[in-house]
Amino acid sequence: MLRTMFQHAKKHPGLIPQFCFLILGMGGASLYLVRLAKGPHVTWNKTSNPEPWNKLDPTYQYKLVAVTTDYKSLKKEGPDF
Repeated sequence: MLRTMFQHAKKHPGLIPQFCFLILGMGGASLYLVRLAKGPHVTWNKTSNPEPWNKLDPTYQYKLVAVTTDYKSLKKEGPDF
């Protein structure tokens, strides 16, 4: 597949930026999926820690960007389990 891509790029140099943006987009999407899979609220082993989100601090920022919420002033509501 790579050989075919290089052959097309040699014949049609206008495809080179398209291949670069395609590889860049696929790489960014893969890195984002890895970031989501390694989050502290994701459970991969249910026997050792079935509810990892209970150990998170109430000021933990779940979103990538929080525009209007001030997480530092939040109080923890509810009991610890």
